Amino acid sequence: LLWSLLSLLSNLLIGVRGQRLVTQEPSVLNVNKGETAILDCKKPQDDSYNIYWYKQVPGGVPQFVLYFNRALSSPAYGTGFSSSHFTSRAQSNTHYQLVINSVEAEDSAVYYCKNCITVVFGQGTKLIVTDGSLAAPSLTLLPPSSEQLQADKAALVCLAQVSVGFAEVSWTYNGRPMADGVSTGAAKQQEDKSFALSSFLSVKPSDWDSDGVFSCKVSLGSKQSEATIKKSDCGV
Repeated sequence: LLWSLLSLLSNLLIGVRGQRLVTQEPSVLNVNKGETAILDCKKPQDDSYNIYWYKQVPGGVPQFVLYFNRALSSPAYGTGFSSSHFTSRAQSNTHYQLVINSVEAEDSAVYYCKNCITVVFGQGTKLIVTDGSLAAPSLTLLPPSSEQLQADKAALVCLAQVSVGFAEVSWTYNGRPMADGVSTGAAKQQEDKSFALSSFLSVKPSDWDSDGVFSCKVSLGSKQSEATIKKSDCGV
Protein backbone atom coordinates (compact mmCIF):
# COMPACT_ATOMS: atom_id res chain seq x y z
CA LEU A 1 0.00 0.00 0.00
CA LEU A 2 2.74 2.43 0.97
CA TRP A 3 4.73 1.53 -2.14
CA SER A 4 1.89 2.65 -4.41
CA LEU A 5 1.11 5.90 -2.58
CA LEU A 6 2.73 8.31 -4.98
CA SER A 7 1.79 6.38 -8.09
CA LEU A 8 -1.82 6.30 -6.89
CA LEU A 9 -1.73 10.03 -6.29
CA SER A 10 -0.36 10.54 -9.77
CA ASN A 11 -2.96 8.28 -11.38
CA LEU A 12 -5.84 9.79 -9.43
CA LEU A 13 -4.83 13.36 -10.04
CA ILE A 14 -3.52 13.08 -13.57
CA GLY A 15 -6.86 14.04 -14.96
CA VAL A 16 -7.65 16.88 -12.57
CA ARG A 17 -8.95 19.67 -14.72
CA GLY A 18 -6.75 22.73 -14.93
CA GLN A 19 -3.65 21.13 -13.44
CA ARG A 20 -0.34 21.67 -15.20
CA LEU A 21 1.35 18.29 -15.51
CA VAL A 22 5.02 17.47 -15.20
CA THR A 23 6.69 14.65 -17.11
CA GLN A 24 9.73 12.59 -16.16
CA GLU A 25 12.33 10.88 -18.33
CA PRO A 26 13.38 8.16 -18.59
CA SER A 27 10.82 5.85 -16.99
CA VAL A 28 13.63 3.40 -16.09
CA LEU A 29 17.31 4.27 -15.68
CA ASN A 30 20.04 1.65 -15.20
CA VAL A 31 23.32 3.02 -13.83
CA ASN A 32 26.46 1.23 -12.68
CA LYS A 33 27.61 1.70 -9.11
CA GLY A 34 29.88 4.73 -8.76
CA GLU A 35 28.54 6.52 -11.83
CA THR A 36 26.38 9.65 -11.94
CA ALA A 37 22.61 9.35 -12.42
CA ILE A 38 20.72 12.21 -14.08
CA LEU A 39 16.92 12.25 -13.92
CA ASP A 40 14.85 14.70 -15.95
CA CYS A 41 11.68 16.54 -15.00
CA LYS A 42 9.89 18.80 -17.49
CA LYS A 43 7.07 21.30 -17.04
CA PRO A 44 4.75 22.38 -19.85
CA GLN A 45 5.45 26.07 -19.24
CA ASP A 46 7.51 28.42 -17.10
CA ASP A 47 4.99 28.80 -14.28
CA SER A 48 7.33 28.81 -11.26
CA TYR A 49 10.97 28.63 -10.28
CA ASN A 50 10.54 25.62 -8.03
CA ILE A 51 10.71 21.84 -8.17
CA TYR A 52 10.46 19.17 -5.47
CA TRP A 53 12.06 15.71 -5.59
CA TYR A 54 10.99 12.62 -3.65
CA LYS A 55 12.44 9.12 -3.28
CA GLN A 56 10.47 5.92 -2.63
CA VAL A 57 12.04 2.49 -2.17
CA PRO A 58 9.89 -0.62 -2.72
CA GLY A 59 7.69 -1.18 0.31
CA GLY A 60 8.69 2.15 1.87
CA VAL A 61 7.13 5.56 2.37
CA PRO A 62 8.00 8.52 0.13
CA GLN A 63 10.97 10.56 1.36
CA PHE A 64 11.50 14.25 0.61
CA VAL A 65 14.89 14.58 -1.10
CA LEU A 66 15.21 18.26 -1.92
CA TYR A 67 13.53 21.48 -2.94
CA PHE A 68 15.15 23.42 -5.77
CA ASN A 69 14.58 27.10 -6.50
CA ARG A 70 16.51 28.82 -9.26
CA ALA A 71 16.60 31.99 -7.18
CA LEU A 72 18.41 30.26 -4.31
CA SER A 73 22.12 29.48 -4.16
CA SER A 74 21.58 25.84 -3.15
CA PRO A 75 18.70 23.36 -2.70
CA ALA A 76 16.98 22.72 0.61
CA TYR A 77 17.41 19.08 1.65
CA GLY A 78 15.27 16.57 3.46
CA THR A 79 16.52 14.57 6.43
CA GLY A 80 19.27 12.16 5.44
CA PHE A 81 20.01 13.79 2.07
CA SER A 82 22.99 16.06 1.40
CA SER A 83 24.62 18.15 -1.32
CA SER A 84 27.58 15.78 -1.55
CA HIS A 85 25.34 13.11 -3.05
CA PHE A 86 22.22 14.85 -4.38
CA THR A 87 21.78 18.10 -6.24
CA SER A 88 19.39 19.65 -8.73
CA ARG A 89 19.81 22.04 -11.62
CA ALA A 90 17.78 23.87 -14.26
CA GLN A 91 18.58 23.19 -17.91
CA SER A 92 15.95 25.75 -18.90
CA ASN A 93 12.90 27.47 -17.42
CA THR A 94 10.90 24.27 -17.91
CA HIS A 95 13.54 21.53 -17.71
CA TYR A 96 14.97 20.43 -14.36
CA GLN A 97 17.30 17.62 -13.36
CA LEU A 98 18.07 15.62 -10.25
CA VAL A 99 21.74 14.61 -10.15
CA ILE A 100 22.91 11.74 -7.93
CA ASN A 101 26.68 11.48 -7.65
CA SER A 102 28.58 8.20 -7.17
CA VAL A 103 25.43 6.11 -6.95
CA GLU A 104 25.20 3.21 -4.52
CA ALA A 105 22.86 0.22 -4.42
CA GLU A 106 20.87 2.04 -1.72
CA ASP A 107 19.99 4.73 -4.27
CA SER A 108 17.84 2.24 -6.21
CA ALA A 109 14.31 3.62 -5.91
CA VAL A 110 11.57 5.45 -7.78
CA TYR A 111 12.15 9.20 -7.85
CA TYR A 112 9.26 11.63 -8.30
CA CYS A 113 9.27 15.32 -9.11
CA LYS A 114 6.54 17.81 -8.36
CA ASN A 115 5.91 21.37 -9.41
CA CYS A 116 5.49 23.90 -6.63
CA ILE A 117 2.03 25.09 -7.62
CA THR A 118 0.34 21.76 -8.36
CA VAL A 119 -0.53 18.65 -6.39
CA VAL A 120 0.22 16.42 -9.38
CA PHE A 121 3.43 14.38 -9.28
CA GLY A 122 5.37 13.18 -12.28
CA GLN A 123 5.02 9.53 -13.25
CA GLY A 124 8.37 8.70 -11.64
CA THR A 125 11.75 7.42 -12.79
CA LYS A 126 12.83 4.00 -11.56
CA LEU A 127 16.56 4.12 -10.85
CA ILE A 128 18.28 0.73 -10.77
CA VAL A 129 21.89 0.71 -9.60
CA THR A 130 23.76 -2.35 -10.84
CA ASP A 131 26.82 -3.66 -9.06
CA GLY A 132 28.90 -6.66 -10.04
CA SER A 133 29.59 -7.35 -6.38
CA LEU A 134 25.91 -7.66 -5.48
CA ALA A 135 24.94 -11.10 -4.28
CA ALA A 136 22.79 -13.23 -6.55
CA PRO A 137 19.18 -13.62 -5.39
CA SER A 138 18.58 -16.33 -2.80
CA LEU A 139 15.53 -18.47 -3.64
CA THR A 140 13.24 -20.92 -1.90
CA LEU A 141 10.59 -22.69 -4.00
CA LEU A 142 7.72 -24.24 -2.08
CA PRO A 143 5.33 -26.92 -3.43
CA PRO A 144 1.55 -26.79 -3.19
CA SER A 145 0.06 -28.10 0.02
CA SER A 146 -2.00 -31.28 0.14
CA GLU A 147 -4.99 -29.20 1.19
CA GLN A 148 -4.66 -27.07 -1.94
CA LEU A 149 -4.39 -30.10 -4.17
CA GLN A 150 -7.48 -31.66 -2.63
CA ALA A 151 -9.37 -28.40 -3.15
CA ASP A 152 -8.18 -28.23 -6.78
CA LYS A 153 -6.55 -24.83 -6.09
CA ALA A 154 -2.82 -25.50 -6.10
CA ALA A 155 -0.10 -22.85 -6.10
CA LEU A 156 3.68 -22.78 -6.00
CA VAL A 157 5.41 -20.12 -3.91
CA CYS A 158 8.79 -18.60 -4.80
CA LEU A 159 10.44 -16.68 -1.96
CA ALA A 160 13.40 -14.46 -2.85
CA GLN A 161 15.94 -12.44 -0.91
CA VAL A 162 17.52 -9.75 -3.10
CA SER A 163 19.92 -6.83 -2.70
CA VAL A 164 17.82 -4.36 -4.72
CA GLY A 165 14.05 -4.08 -4.68
CA PHE A 166 13.49 -4.16 -8.45
CA ALA A 167 14.17 -7.80 -9.24
CA GLU A 168 12.27 -9.46 -12.10
CA VAL A 169 10.50 -12.79 -11.53
CA SER A 170 9.60 -15.27 -14.27
CA TRP A 171 8.10 -18.77 -14.22
CA THR A 172 8.32 -21.72 -16.60
CA TYR A 173 6.68 -25.14 -16.80
CA ASN A 174 8.70 -27.78 -18.66
CA GLY A 175 10.67 -24.90 -20.18
CA ARG A 176 7.58 -23.05 -21.38
CA PRO A 177 7.14 -19.48 -20.06
CA MET A 178 4.12 -19.04 -17.80
CA ALA A 179 2.28 -15.71 -17.61
CA ASP A 180 -1.24 -16.68 -16.58
CA GLY A 181 -1.72 -17.44 -12.92
CA VAL A 182 1.36 -15.49 -11.81
CA SER A 183 1.09 -13.03 -8.94
CA THR A 184 4.20 -11.24 -7.68
CA GLY A 185 4.06 -8.90 -4.72
CA ALA A 186 6.09 -5.73 -4.17
CA ALA A 187 9.47 -6.20 -2.54
CA LYS A 188 9.69 -5.28 1.14
CA GLN A 189 12.83 -3.86 2.67
CA GLN A 190 14.26 -5.76 5.63
CA GLU A 191 16.21 -4.51 8.64
CA ASP A 192 19.50 -5.46 6.97
CA LYS A 193 18.55 -3.26 3.95
CA SER A 194 17.99 -6.28 1.70
CA PHE A 195 14.58 -6.93 0.13
CA ALA A 196 12.21 -9.87 0.38
CA LEU A 197 9.63 -10.66 -2.27
CA SER A 198 7.25 -13.49 -3.01
CA SER A 199 5.72 -14.74 -6.23
CA PHE A 200 2.89 -17.23 -6.67
CA LEU A 201 2.07 -19.49 -9.61
CA SER A 202 -1.34 -21.12 -9.75
CA VAL A 203 -1.01 -24.64 -11.19
CA LYS A 204 -3.37 -27.35 -12.31
CA PRO A 205 -3.20 -30.35 -9.98
CA SER A 206 -2.96 -32.53 -13.10
CA ASP A 207 0.21 -30.70 -14.18
CA TRP A 208 1.69 -31.18 -10.73
CA ASP A 209 0.72 -34.85 -10.68
CA SER A 210 2.34 -35.39 -14.09
CA ASP A 211 5.72 -34.61 -12.47
CA GLY A 212 6.40 -31.71 -14.80
CA VAL A 213 9.25 -29.35 -13.92
CA PHE A 214 8.33 -25.91 -12.60
CA SER A 215 10.95 -23.18 -12.46
CA CYS A 216 11.13 -19.78 -10.77
CA LYS A 217 13.84 -17.41 -12.02
CA VAL A 218 14.71 -14.12 -10.31
CA SER A 219 16.88 -11.62 -12.20
CA LEU A 220 18.71 -8.70 -10.62
CA GLY A 221 20.66 -6.91 -13.32
CA SER A 222 23.26 -9.38 -14.58
CA LYS A 223 22.72 -11.65 -11.57
CA GLN A 224 20.18 -14.46 -11.89
CA SER A 225 19.09 -17.34 -9.71
CA GLU A 226 16.76 -20.17 -10.64
CA ALA A 227 15.00 -22.78 -8.54
CA THR A 228 13.16 -25.82 -9.92
CA ILE A 229 10.74 -28.27 -8.41
CA LYS A 230 8.62 -31.26 -9.44
CA LYS A 231 6.35 -33.59 -7.55
CA SER A 232 8.88 -36.42 -7.25
CA ASP A 233 11.34 -34.02 -5.56
CA CYS A 234 8.95 -33.84 -2.65
CA GLY A 235 8.96 -37.58 -2.04
CA VAL A 236 5.35 -38.06 -3.07
